[in-house]
Amino acid sequence: MTNPKEMPSPPALARRLVCSRCGTEFGCDLSGNCWCAEETARLPMPLEGEDCLCRECLRKAAAEAVS
Repeated sequence: MTNPKEMPSPPALARRLVCSRCGTEFGCDLSGNCWCAEETARLPMPLEGEDCLCRECLRKAAAEAVS
């Protein structure tokens, strides 16, 4: 039987994305360590057809939502 402690860890769940609004490429870590988790802005889910936003567009959307 294989010792679980000797098994290699699963690969990181990172993916490359393109911002739905501006086209900037950025990374997203699906394991929960994504840069967006560090942002203070908490917005609703993206609009239909949108995926994640880059840091700049997320901050801009947050500022617009507050005003």
